[in-house]
Amino acid sequence: MATRIIPADWIKNWEKSGKHEFVQLCKNLAYKTNHDSTIKDIQAALYELCWHVIQGNFKLDLSASVLCDMMDLRDDMPSILADVFSILDIETSSLEEKNKRDHYTQLVGACLFFVPDAILKERLDPETLESLGLIKQAHQFNQKIVKIKTKLFYKQQKFNLLREENEGYAKLITELGQDLSGNITSHIVLESIKSLIGCFNLDPNRVLDIILEVYECRSDQDEFFLPLIKSYMCEPLTLCHILGFKFKFNQEPNEETPTSLYHIAAALLHHNLIELEDIYVHLMPLDASIVEEHKREITEAKQIARKLTMVVVPSEKTEDKEREKEEEKNDKAPDNQKLGLLEALLRIGDWHHAQSIMDQMPAFYATSHKAVALALCQLLHLTVEPLYRRAGVPKGAKGCLMRPLRNKRAPRPAESFEDLRRDVFSMLCYLGPHLSHDPILFAKIVRLGKGFMKEYQSEGRNDNVKDKMDTLLSCFLSIADQVLLPSLSLMECNACMSEELWGLFKLFPYQHRYRLYGQWKNETYTSHPLLVKVKAQTVDRAKYIMKRLTKENVKPSGRQIGKLSHSNPTILFDYILSQIQWYDNLIGPVVDSLKYLTSLNYDVMAYCIIEALANPEKEKMKHDDTTISSWLQSLASLCGAVFRKYPIELAGLLQYVTNTLKAGKSFDLLILKEVVQKMAGIEITDEMTSEQMEAMTGGEQLKAEGGYFGQIRNTKKSSQRLKDALLDHDLALPLCLLMAQQRNGVVFLEGGEKHLKLVGKLYDQCHDTLVQFGGFLASNLSTEDYIKRVPSIDILCNQFHTPHDAAFFLSRPMYGHQILSKYDELKKAEKSNRQQQKVHKYVAACELVMSPVHEAVVSLHPPRVWDDLRPQFYATFWSLTMYDLAVPHNAYDREVKKLQVQVKAIEENPDVPMNKKKKEKERCTALQEKLQEEEKKQLEHVQRVLHRLKLEKDNWLLAKSTKNETITKFLQLCLFPRCIFSAIDAVYCARFVELVHQQKTPNFCTLLCYDRVFSDIIYTVASCTENESRRYGRFLCCMLETVTRWHSDRAVYEKECGNYPGFLTIFRATGFDGGNKADQLDYENFRHVVHKWHYKLTKASVHCLETGEYTHIRNILIVLTKILPCYPKVLNLGQALECRVHKICLEEKEKRPDLYALAMGYSGQLKGRKAHMVPENEFHHKEQPVRSATPVSQQNGPGTTAKPASKTEEGVSEDADRAKDKSQGAAKPVNKANSTAAKVTTSNGNGAPNSTKSIKERDDKEKSGKEKKEKKEKTPGNTLETKGESRREKQRDERGAGGKEERAPREGKEKTPKADRDKQKAEEKSSKEDNKAKAGNGEPKEPSRERDTGAKESKSKEKGGDRSAMSGSLKSPVPRLESAESERDHKRRKLETHSSPSHSSSVKDNSNEPKDSASKHHINYNSVARSKSRERETDKKESENARGRSKEKTEDKDRKDRKRDHMTTDREMSLESKRRKDENGTNSSNKHSNSASPSSDSPVSADKEKTKRSKSSSKEKGESAKPERNSSGGKKESRHDKDKSDKKEKRDSSGGKDEKKHHKSSDKHR
Repeated sequence: MATRIIPADWIKNWEKSGKHEFVQLCKNLAYKTNHDSTIKDIQAALYELCWHVIQGNFKLDLSASVLCDMMDLRDDMPSILADVFSILDIETSSLEEKNKRDHYTQLVGACLFFVPDAILKERLDPETLESLGLIKQAHQFNQKIVKIKTKLFYKQQKFNLLREENEGYAKLITELGQDLSGNITSHIVLESIKSLIGCFNLDPNRVLDIILEVYECRSDQDEFFLPLIKSYMCEPLTLCHILGFKFKFNQEPNEETPTSLYHIAAALLHHNLIELEDIYVHLMPLDASIVEEHKREITEAKQIARKLTMVVVPSEKTEDKEREKEEEKNDKAPDNQKLGLLEALLRIGDWHHAQSIMDQMPAFYATSHKAVALALCQLLHLTVEPLYRRAGVPKGAKGCLMRPLRNKRAPRPAESFEDLRRDVFSMLCYLGPHLSHDPILFAKIVRLGKGFMKEYQSEGRNDNVKDKMDTLLSCFLSIADQVLLPSLSLMECNACMSEELWGLFKLFPYQHRYRLYGQWKNETYTSHPLLVKVKAQTVDRAKYIMKRLTKENVKPSGRQIGKLSHSNPTILFDYILSQIQWYDNLIGPVVDSLKYLTSLNYDVMAYCIIEALANPEKEKMKHDDTTISSWLQSLASLCGAVFRKYPIELAGLLQYVTNTLKAGKSFDLLILKEVVQKMAGIEITDEMTSEQMEAMTGGEQLKAEGGYFGQIRNTKKSSQRLKDALLDHDLALPLCLLMAQQRNGVVFLEGGEKHLKLVGKLYDQCHDTLVQFGGFLASNLSTEDYIKRVPSIDILCNQFHTPHDAAFFLSRPMYGHQILSKYDELKKAEKSNRQQQKVHKYVAACELVMSPVHEAVVSLHPPRVWDDLRPQFYATFWSLTMYDLAVPHNAYDREVKKLQVQVKAIEENPDVPMNKKKKEKERCTALQEKLQEEEKKQLEHVQRVLHRLKLEKDNWLLAKSTKNETITKFLQLCLFPRCIFSAIDAVYCARFVELVHQQKTPNFCTLLCYDRVFSDIIYTVASCTENESRRYGRFLCCMLETVTRWHSDRAVYEKECGNYPGFLTIFRATGFDGGNKADQLDYENFRHVVHKWHYKLTKASVHCLETGEYTHIRNILIVLTKILPCYPKVLNLGQALECRVHKICLEEKEKRPDLYALAMGYSGQLKGRKAHMVPENEFHHKEQPVRSATPVSQQNGPGTTAKPASKTEEGVSEDADRAKDKSQGAAKPVNKANSTAAKVTTSNGNGAPNSTKSIKERDDKEKSGKEKKEKKEKTPGNTLETKGESRREKQRDERGAGGKEERAPREGKEKTPKADRDKQKAEEKSSKEDNKAKAGNGEPKEPSRERDTGAKESKSKEKGGDRSAMSGSLKSPVPRLESAESERDHKRRKLETHSSPSHSSSVKDNSNEPKDSASKHHINYNSVARSKSRERETDKKESENARGRSKEKTEDKDRKDRKRDHMTTDREMSLESKRRKDENGTNSSNKHSNSASPSSDSPVSADKEKTKRSKSSSKEKGESAKPERNSSGGKKESRHDKDKSDKKEKRDSSGGKDEKKHHKSSDKHR
């Protein structure tokens, strides 16, 4: 600083220039405008000059002279110089160099004459003053200073206490307490106060305290005292100290702070006379103790909640209550001055400072005190009043006007919704759940919300306004979450508030509402101690009510539930739902008890149900992973009942189901199924009775009256609600598409590791729900709505990947609507009453509507499909329903009669009041009229549809490919997919086939269609789910009904099938050309075909039952139960089934109880049907004229495999040609063409072997004894012919059987584990009987058609012997060879196990089946068959006596002839293979004799048994049983017939020869 201000040159050249420069510098500094900087700079310059003197660099006299000159520059220069001396005094006194201190003393002494002594005495140290001689002694000087200071600062000069100057203070109080109503102002009073202070020497602070005291007593005089205090006081801190002292005084244990003190403190804060931070520190309690108290309250609340949930003994409960009362008495809450001040601030409207205080405390702590909460509520009332008057007051309501605060600094009242964001929303958030203290304010806020939502939902807003409105919406949602719902929880049972709140909530979308409910339920109750307690109390009360809820006390319990639900619905419903998930018998009482709920509570109930369904902690499968959990089933059932009975919004539940489907989960479809069933009354069950099924083919009214198990009543409103929910949220089509797609997803995506049983159930549930839901949409949506929502069939299938059956199911109602609307348009356009013209218009309407559909369906399948089927036929099949095909007159009549009975019962009931009688009668009469009108309408509709089909049928099927291919496509693409879609579709499929037949549709082979349906059902049954099995069984039952009707009466058959192209036995590529009677399948052969179908069903059933697979057994038992009215009709088939089912009952009783239950049920029903079964000969043996042209009597199976499909179709006609040749007596060998035809006969189901023998049987009766003798003489020649052919056949048989013999052991090995040794033996015996039967039913086979495939040969054998095998199983066992038979049995089983899955191959393969079924039947029913054979023997003996001895002689001769033939054949076969040697040698006899004894049940001796057997066999051949000849269609009544049979046997195939050998060996044994 020195170098900067006084350079060293100046000191050196002081005399010359230095002094002048220094003086000039000081002058410049003195004249500066800035006072502070000038003094500092001058002090610095003087300091440097003096410091040079002290250092000895500058002469003392020179410095004194210049300093003296400086004194004139400023008035305060002596003071400035004294300050410099003071600094130098301190510095020099600490220096060690004494010379510098001396220099300093000399300098000050030189300056004494121009610096006053007083200044120096004030500034310098007493020791320095003493050295300068200014004072005598420093010590005395110090003492004097102390005395003066004490007198100045500590001696009382003013009167502080009233008693010290009572007059002055009395006058002051009088002045402040005077009447202020006049012209007295604070300024006048202030002047008086000043005068009093001055006159009576009053202490100003004490005066301020008295002013505050008087203000406290007159707290309403804010306008007077606040200006007075403001003008009186000078220091805010002083005022804070005085107020703090007052608050401190009231913090004593028994003191209570007066509200007036809070008021004046709040008023002073509000007018900024004091600061909140200054006064806050004086208030008690401390913030830390407030936090501790809050934590303690939460802990106590949780303990109370825990106690309420614990099981407590009653004595402990009373003790706890007494203890709580004592604690309440003792623990009186201390005075909280912070809350008092807060309340006062809110009362005067100082929201800013109040907010600051609340921020210092835990959330909702301040407002948990009722006074604070009410003060804040009052402030809110005043703030929202203008806006409420404008936008919130409901029509007709007046309300009380609120007086606004006189305080201009209070929050500004809200005039618009935007103003609410300023203060109102934040106030509400601080208030929180304690808005419950003021229900009126609650209602106001809710009504403001409603007013806002109306503005929000109005149209025509720009982007800026929209943003503001969105912000406001989020604010209202936050208020609802943080304030309204928690406050509702704390309100005591206020139903009106609940309804008021629903008025706002219903304007929110359900997503917002459910979000709010979720927060309310899961988070709100943990935020505050009061809410914790309320939750515990609610659960406790809910437990009390639910324990006592029964059907009998629904009403009182319902009222209690209603009261509890008004405030805390989420907690209550959560507990109720948890109980229902455990106890499903509570569903009924709970649903009935919910009638006292408010609308909000119903909505909350919907949310709670969805949350319970979506609970991730709960498994939706039972632990066995095969069934859906019972809790889910209970909730689904509750959903249906609750949503039907009460007006609850469905959108959330439907969206939840949709979302689960999107996620690939189908469990929750159970909910949709229940909801649709209960709300719309649409049931989906496959257990319908025949009457219900019939009713379901009628109109909507008939369906409602007679089609469902439950009576459908009052579903109009609920179904309308469901429809509206689906349409408003666009869920109708998405749900359908998702369900349709999810069906396959269940199997391929969702299935995964799930149990097959569960996968089947989920698939069924998905499918059934789709059918049910689609039915609901079809019956409830208007035509426009439906057509608008459902896209065209090609878009459904190709774009949405909907399965074809589901796509047509959804589109079908649309086609019906469109056709009818178009038909109505055409009728209106040209009015005509003629029926013919109406029908033509209907056909035209159909063409207009269906033409685009025909084009659209082409894209659904490859082009080659349409070579067989026309798109028109395909679309027609899929677009029609049972409603279009037939009118259920019986169902209509039945329902009308029911209503008539009801009317009669009402009239006869005297207890019913007259007005009620009248209403009921009117209702019943109206229903009758509706039903009759509906029946008439349907009748007209069906007539129109049938006429349309009659016109269309000629273009349905093309003749491009074979009829077999056509039928295959029809089955694959139409019949099988649809017959398992629904129960009514199953009936439809069967009726459609019958209709196509009745319409005489060209190129449609009815016989082939039925044959393919019945031939091999194993694969179809095995691939079905449980419900599909029921529908498939119903389809088979309907098909069998038609077949049974034709089978039962020749007249019916001739009328409905006799001259129809569907029963042609000649097929030409060009189609039906008229034909003639000879081309038709005659009645008797049709009966054989039906028997074959019955046998096929038996074989498939037994196969499925023997697999051991759960699905196979369950499905076949379901199918068998469904077709029980029509199958089995044949006694031995029924017995075979009965035996196998009995075995299932025994095996599955412990392992799989559900299979056991199914088997037991079917077994019982089967036994009940036994009385209606007939023996086989009665089932398919009727007399028919000789002229009747029947198909050929033999079938050569092996040729079938090598032939193309067209040959298969031609088989029936060629059979007929061959039969004609036979009937004319031609004995020539069968030619190649006939052989070919015979091989494929079963493709159309012709059981030919039986018909030829039936002709022989009739010939026997007509011809005389002479002809018999001639025939007898011809026998040897025929035998020779047979020998030659036998030889060739044997050679071929050896070649064909080679492969079979190799495969047989392995196949037998595969099958052996499933059957015990006894079963194998029984199979061998049964096989022997088969061969014996074949011996009497020979098979002509020509060498030119030889095949070396074992399977084909086996087919040939079985075709020849399918009938005899079935009857033979009931005969008493005849001794027979075993070794060869066991080989055959192995081969046959192998063929069955590896049969082709396609229906066409199963048709070809059907010759393979009869023998196997007979063997199986014999296995299972060995002993029963023997006992029955003994009974029959007795009957035959009686009939033999009646017929006479002549018949016996004829039979004996026949037996001898046969013996002779067999012996001849044996000699020729001596060089055959080992297998034939075993069959003919002694080993065979030994084996047979060993096996014969266990097969006999009779206690008689061996000789007697042999005799009995031989007699039995001969009698059976000739009389009632006729096991061998019976299946061939002939009777052994004459020698002539025997000879004929012998000739035929000689022409048989190798299979027949083997059987002859068995006969021979058995004769030898006899």
